[in-house]
Amino acid sequence: MRSLPLIIGLLVLTHFTVLANDSSNSQQAIERAVLDYIESQQHVKPQLMARGLDDKLAKRTYWLDKEGNEFIMETSRDFMVELAGNYNVKGDKFPKEPRIEIQILDIDQRVASVKLTVDDWIDYMHLYQNQSGQWKIINVLWQYHDTKLQQSK
Repeated sequence: MRSLPLIIGLLVLTHFTVLANDSSNSQQAIERAVLDYIESQQHVKPQLMARGLDDKLAKRTYWLDKEGNEFIMETSRDFMVELAGNYNVKGDKFPKEPRIEIQILDIDQRVASVKLTVDDWIDYMHLYQNQSGQWKIINVLWQYHDTKLQQSK
């Protein structure tokens, strides 16, 4: 009978250790998906962008057209992969030591919310863990830090 509390204690400790390891693994995988997103643009590596995004990615921002009318600008996964292959070809889109701040706002089992802050813009992202166990970015809402840039010229 004396060993029952010890056994229960060990089971509880083992349970929390497994949860902690799962959480740590999820955090690392989420950060990797977000790094794939930004590093693909910095280093011209479209394969990283493709790896981090879900096929159904929806990336959006508000924008002003040339007449000053606001609309929601949407970007697809295919466009983002293409962008990663040519956005920084000249190496002039990011500083030598770019700002990359990843803040995981919440993880709940297979979904997560993340805030990515880089030099010129901010992205709020939703990720999910697919059946293969990979974390993928499925939604992005972004804006420039200088919101006056949110317009066509």
